[in-house]
Amino acid sequence: MPDVVIYSSSWCPFCTRAKQLLASKQVAFKELNVDGNAALRAEMTKKAGRTSVPQIWIGAAHVGGCDDLYALERAGKLDTLLQG
Repeated sequence: MPDVVIYSSSWCPFCTRAKQLLASKQVAFKELNVDGNAALRAEMTKKAGRTSVPQIWIGAAHVGGCDDLYALERAGKLDTLLQG
């Protein structure tokens, strides 16, 4: 199973929804909270090309945000991506 990384913020409802979907699939993920951490947010922005949270990676693939994650789930592609 590839590593899953999610850049998030504690106040973000979209982050919560994304983490809930991953948890419902029993997927372990590394959460990087960008609250008050300008360097970490800058790292996320440079990698993702986006400033919004969450930003999610599955292995080397940048999934995007919460809506992108749920779109993969609806399309039946998320499990395949999670299996590597």
